[in-house]
Amino acid sequence: MSETEVAPAVPFPADGRRLIVYTIFDRRGEVEDYVLYALDALRQHADHIIAVVNGVLTDAARERLARAADEIIERENAGFDIGAQRAALTHLGDRIAQFDEIVLTNDTWFGPVRPFAALFDRMNARPVHFWAMTDHTAEDHNPITGNGTLPYHFQSFWIAVRRGMFQTERWRRYWRELSEISTYTDAVVRHELVFHNTFTGSGFTGEVAFSSDDYDVVNASLFAPRALIEDGCPLLKRRPFFHWPPFMDRHAVIGRWALKAAADGGYPVEIALSNLARNVAPKVLNADAGLMDVIGPDHPPYDPALALRVVVIAHIFYDEMTDEMIERANTLPGTYDLIVTTPDADRARRIETRIATLPGDRGEVSVRVVDSNDGRDQSAFLIGCRDVLLSDAYDLVVKLHSKKTPQDGYNVGTHFREQQFLNLLNDEEHSSRVLGLFQREPGLGLAFPPMIHIGYPTLGRAWWSNKPGFERLANELGVRVPLDDVSPLAPYGSMFFARPQALRLLVEHPWRYSDFGGAEAYHDGGLAHILERMPSYVAGELGFHSRTIVTPVYAAVSHTALDYKLDEMAGTTPGYAFEKIDRLRALGFVGTGSGKDFLRMYMRLNHMGAVHRLRRLMDPTKRPGQLIDRVVRGLTERRKKS
Repeated sequence: MSETEVAPAVPFPADGRRLIVYTIFDRRGEVEDYVLYALDALRQHADHIIAVVNGVLTDAARERLARAADEIIERENAGFDIGAQRAALTHLGDRIAQFDEIVLTNDTWFGPVRPFAALFDRMNARPVHFWAMTDHTAEDHNPITGNGTLPYHFQSFWIAVRRGMFQTERWRRYWRELSEISTYTDAVVRHELVFHNTFTGSGFTGEVAFSSDDYDVVNASLFAPRALIEDGCPLLKRRPFFHWPPFMDRHAVIGRWALKAAADGGYPVEIALSNLARNVAPKVLNADAGLMDVIGPDHPPYDPALALRVVVIAHIFYDEMTDEMIERANTLPGTYDLIVTTPDADRARRIETRIATLPGDRGEVSVRVVDSNDGRDQSAFLIGCRDVLLSDAYDLVVKLHSKKTPQDGYNVGTHFREQQFLNLLNDEEHSSRVLGLFQREPGLGLAFPPMIHIGYPTLGRAWWSNKPGFERLANELGVRVPLDDVSPLAPYGSMFFARPQALRLLVEHPWRYSDFGGAEAYHDGGLAHILERMPSYVAGELGFHSRTIVTPVYAAVSHTALDYKLDEMAGTTPGYAFEKIDRLRALGFVGTGSGKDFLRMYMRLNHMGAVHRLRRLMDPTKRPGQLIDRVVRGLTERRKKS
């Protein structure tokens, strides 16, 4: 048969043999649970599974993967999934003739969120040469290249090819002539956008299992994940949970509902959240997956039969707040142990005396005088209570401290304290339901109030000057979770519920009080403020996700304030929220609106190429920037002398 002749398309044979080629990339060299879950489910529909790893696995990961795959190929991380698939096909050689269908897929999806059987039964009966899970409709504008049109194409994360196509010279020539792929754009433009048209144009028949046209979107895997699941699609793409939240907002994609649909189908969503927590910036994940809980009647209360061992660790500097803090702790269901840290012996005696008179179902009570107040509640927690946090004696720790914030004024300081205490330990019903969250979600590492914004200019600024130090510390601790861009997801106010094991990377570090500096070091950029922003990232590295929690009353207060502020800030810029943000980010820092600021914004928006050239020209580490720098410094010195 010549290359131009195409054999008729046929259904998958009743006794047919299927090969799965599954590509994995993990920057830690590990194999996560969601991958093994997917491969185990595919096993009953596959005669042979080849796992192609872009990179090098740890010994433990390789052993885990070997239990799910028949062959493992480890290769240089080059060419993305396409390079991996070509490597697998080369590795197979003539053995490819043993199979009737090859499924080329990868680790970019969670599943099965609905049974594979119904999908395979349906597509097995179709007389096709190749088929895909989902497609992407044509668009008048190509967002990948920025010009031209985007052609209709099959999405390459799942393409199945039958013998009548992969045994042809046209198939072999396609892979032989495929140009080098070195970027994500290359992978899309040189393969994904052309694969479908290349083979249908050569006379082969292709079909899609779930068409985006049926959902009135261009990309159902991104914009209609819940609807796909409800229609029986066994795969849930990971992308809806790390794509830019304002863009997902524009298309009304509610990740929380997609996760619920997956859970309703029996999928253990905790393995998906574990993967996402390790690989997605926490605030992005919090927004995309809807990980804020308004604690109310739909949250089951604490189950005493599944008792959690709870310790409250409270740093009390203002000992006049002892009654309020113990009253809050007493809302916890069941017996809890209490450890109080405080800076000096006089406070300790007053606190001990006061606690002895207060009611509550407490177990062991300990009041500890810390060696130094440098670092305040952060050092007291990580150093003064290190033994407790590493003891494995507790399932849950509740971190509190006597918060007044007097420097911010009465109203603002009082609101910040109430925002913390109300959303953490509002009353017995609320606290019971928060603990119930931890009972039902073994992967939940932390729960804390959302970012404070009433009374504070945190919106768009919550990293303040802490990000450079945060990056250095994260690297030192081995935290590879991506950092959020504008503001981190963090327990501002430094109070939270946490599983001690979710904080282990932070607690195991050999901190010293001298690391924190004196009172003069307690400011943004100092270690204490950096550590305040660290917990959700540390937890994420260990595979624990974080949730923000609010009471219904505070949700109403916060949402209405946010609604109004966003409305006011958006009033002068046209378009959807993501378009407004794009435009404002393109302008850069607005500053005070001076002539200099407006010139800089104008240049950034309209002449960015010139801005880049000027930056290179002025770079004092390179010529001619060094010459310019010397001239400027010389002129400055002359002016000083005159």
